[in-house]
Amino acid sequence: MSKNNGRQFINGQRVAANTPALESVGAKDYQPTGYIFSQATLEEVDQAAQAAHNAFAVYSQTSQAQRASFLEEVARQIEALGANLQEVASLETGLPLARLQGETGRVTGQLRLFAELLRRGDFYGARIDVALPERKPLARVDLRQYKVGVGPVAVFGASNFPLAFSTAGGDTVAALAAGCPVVFKAHSGHMATAELVAEAIEKAIEVCDMPKGTFNMIFGARIGANLVEHPLIQAAGFTGSLEGGMALYNLAQSRPQPIPFFAEMSSVNPVVVLSQALSSRGEQIAQDTVASFNMGCGQFCTKPGLILGVQGPEFDKFVAALAESTQKAVPQVMLNEGTLKSYRQGIDALNSEAGFEVIATGQDAELISQAKAHLFKADQSVLLSGNPKLQHEVFGPMSIVIGVEDEATLLKGIEALGGQLTATIIGDENELSEAGELLHLLTGKAGRVLFNGFPTGVEVSDAMVHGGPFPATSDARGTSVGTGAIERFLRPVCFQNTPQVLLPDALKDSNPLQINRLVNGQLSQAQI
Repeated sequence: MSKNNGRQFINGQRVAANTPALESVGAKDYQPTGYIFSQATLEEVDQAAQAAHNAFAVYSQTSQAQRASFLEEVARQIEALGANLQEVASLETGLPLARLQGETGRVTGQLRLFAELLRRGDFYGARIDVALPERKPLARVDLRQYKVGVGPVAVFGASNFPLAFSTAGGDTVAALAAGCPVVFKAHSGHMATAELVAEAIEKAIEVCDMPKGTFNMIFGARIGANLVEHPLIQAAGFTGSLEGGMALYNLAQSRPQPIPFFAEMSSVNPVVVLSQALSSRGEQIAQDTVASFNMGCGQFCTKPGLILGVQGPEFDKFVAALAESTQKAVPQVMLNEGTLKSYRQGIDALNSEAGFEVIATGQDAELISQAKAHLFKADQSVLLSGNPKLQHEVFGPMSIVIGVEDEATLLKGIEALGGQLTATIIGDENELSEAGELLHLLTGKAGRVLFNGFPTGVEVSDAMVHGGPFPATSDARGTSVGTGAIERFLRPVCFQNTPQVLLPDALKDSNPLQINRLVNGQLSQAQI
C-alpha cells in the first residue's frame, strides 16, 4: 500500500481531515494488524457524493464498449495484486487462503461477465414502436425506450465476503456497468483489504481515462446514514443484518426524494427433506446438510438454517445422524469479534425460547475467536406460529430441525415462513414428480428454489437470482448476484418523435450497436 494509507478515496485523491485512529484487527487473535485508517467526516462524505455526481455527467455518457474495457482493466489490476491480497484478507477475516483465492476469481470473473453483458447490449432493454400516422381513429407517434443509469450509487461492504461482496463486488460492478459512479463505504472488518482493491480500481480509472470521481471510498462508523441521506446519492446497495438494513432503508424512504434501497438482510433458507429420500439415503443427506450449514463457519447468507421433514422412523434416524455429524464439527474462526458475539447472543436467545432445544454441539473452541456448531430441534408449533426467533437468521454454524406430523402440516408451516433467499427440496425422482404444490409454495417464498443440492454455492451467471421476498431483501424484484443485478441501477426513458441525430445509438433506425431490440412487438437485430 502507498504512503497515503488510511485516507479516503475521493475524486481520484487520498484525503483525510482526521488523524488515523481506526485500527484494522486480526480475526484470529483480535490484535491490531498495523493498518490504521481515518474516520471520514461529514464534509468528506459530501465531497465523495459530489465527486460521484460530477463524474456521472461524463461517465454515464461513456459507451458500452468503454465501460466493458474499464471493468476488464479493473479485473487485471486486481489480479496484479497477487497473493498479497489474499494474505491481507485472511489476516483481517480469518478466512483460509484457498477460499480467498476462489473469491478473487469470482471477483474478476464477474467483472468480465458484466463486460460481456455490456458488449451484448441487451441491458438497454431497447423497445421501438414506430410511428403509424395512418392508424385510425388516432395516429401513433414514434416511441422509443431504453434504460439509463440512475445516478451515483452508495454501496456498503459486506462482512462475510471481503472481496466478492465488497469493494469491487457485485453491487459495485453492477452500478459501474450501469453507468453509475460509486461511493463505497468500506466494512470495518477488512479495511486494509478494501484499500488494496480500491487502489486497483483507481489504477484502472487512470488507465482507461475515466472521470476521477467514478469510484470513491470512505472509512469509518456512523457515516452510513449520512451517505444514504445525501441528496446526490440516487440508489444504494447493502448486505448485512436485518436491523442495519431496515434502519438504512427507512432513511432512504424518508428522504425528501426517496431512493431505491436494495438490502440483502435475513434468510433461514429452509431445506425440505422428503420421506423416500430419507429412507434411501438419509445418513448421507444428514452429513451433507451439516457440512453445508457449517461451511465457512456458517457465515453464508445462504446457509441452510432450517431443516424440515415429516415425522416417522426414518426422520428420527435422520435427526440422529444430523446430531452425530454436528458433534464431529470442528470449531472455526469467525470473521471478527462482533460476529462471534452476535452468534453467541443468537444461540442464547434460542436456548431461552420455549419450543427450542439444543440436541448437539460441535467440538469446543480452542481459540477466543472460534465458534462451535449447534444443532437445535424445535416443535412444529414453533413453525406453525411463525415464531420470530425461528425466522431470524443466526449468522454462524447452526441450524434448526423440525419434524411435522404430516405433509399438510408441512405446507401450512412453510406458508407461515417469511421470505427467503433460497429454498431447497431433497427427494428421490419418483416423489419429486408429486412435489408440484410444494414447489409452487416455495416459489412464492424464495428467490431461488433448488433440488437435491445445497444453497451455499451461488453461481455468478445470467440466470442466477440472489434475492427474495422480505425479510430476505428489501425489494424482491432484484438480484445482487448475476448480470440481472444491473437492473437495480437502471431506469427506463422513453423518447417520442425524436430526430434520429439526437437518439442514442441503441434506438437509431440503423442499429449501429447491432443489438437485439423489440421493434413493433417483434424481437429483431435488423435495421428499421
